[in-house]
Amino acid sequence: MQELHDAPLAPLTTFRLGGPAARLVTATTDDEVIAAVRAADDTGTPLLIIGGGSNLVIGDKGFDGTALRIATRGFALDGTTLTLAAGENWSEAVARTVEAGLAGIECLAGIPGSAGATPIQNVGAYGQEVSATITEVVAYDRRLGETVTIPSEDCGFSYRHSRFKEHPERFVVLRVRFALEDAGGLSAPLKYPETARALGVEAGDRVPAAIARETVLALRAGKGMVLDPEDHDTWSAGSFFTNPVLTEAEHTAFVRRVQERLGPDVAPPAFPAGDGLVKTSAAWLIDRAGFTKGYGSGPARISTKHTLALTNRGAATTEDLLALAREVRDGVHAAFGITLVNEPVTVGVSL
Repeated sequence: MQELHDAPLAPLTTFRLGGPAARLVTATTDDEVIAAVRAADDTGTPLLIIGGGSNLVIGDKGFDGTALRIATRGFALDGTTLTLAAGENWSEAVARTVEAGLAGIECLAGIPGSAGATPIQNVGAYGQEVSATITEVVAYDRRLGETVTIPSEDCGFSYRHSRFKEHPERFVVLRVRFALEDAGGLSAPLKYPETARALGVEAGDRVPAAIARETVLALRAGKGMVLDPEDHDTWSAGSFFTNPVLTEAEHTAFVRRVQERLGPDVAPPAFPAGDGLVKTSAAWLIDRAGFTKGYGSGPARISTKHTLALTNRGAATTEDLLALAREVRDGVHAAFGITLVNEPVTVGVSL
């Protein structure tokens, strides 16, 4: 276990923003993770868990407590059962499952961050969510003071949400298990229209999993969603806002407002979200509210490749980023009556 004091946290995040931690501990085994968590809890020290840093917005003043960087390793395949240590690089793990001829997470390629973060956010993209393949999550329960195994049905998964996100102070994810599919090297049925179009097939078709993964990586790269140290469009947390989920009444009022503003023939994106709910596109809202690609004149701007990504152009502060995020959020609300919700976790600051 490595311990540093007054340690910079910005290099540990994809935004490359935020002040230092009073203490930074790097744990490489589950036992070290648990020991560090228990030490913080026993002394009442604030604790910040860091995995891949792809979903964190840390305040400029930093974190006055212990930042625990989980750097555990472990990739194990038993037939179609995949077990990942929390510190495993997610994108690399996806590539290894595709190489093994397994399907189920190939369209989640290129998502930055660690495996332990995936159940917290119920990570999803291009028609797949991890909740569809996760069978159980092994976590340290800080309330009980013991390691617990939580089956998928008890994880409270919903759109970009979970029991772990709802109770961030209780659980520290240690390992995640998935049930993948041996489809003879083919992908799972493609659900996302953009992916199917790019591949020249119909939604519901299967293609070689390796080709599905490569196609998703290309689509993500075109939107600045694949990390590249030389490309400031990737100095982000990916999608900064979640797609709004509306009741039928809210959706009807929203469509009316859109058509009053943009014209009677304009139909905003709408996708079934279960239980009579409708999901619309945050990117569409941002763009139609006047915040187009590249918007901004300061060191924090909207990506030149995708309106849903807010980026650090190299010299931004966290406050620069939050000022831009508030401007976008408030502008969308003024235009369409919908309040966007940030997807990244904020530390020491709020939107």
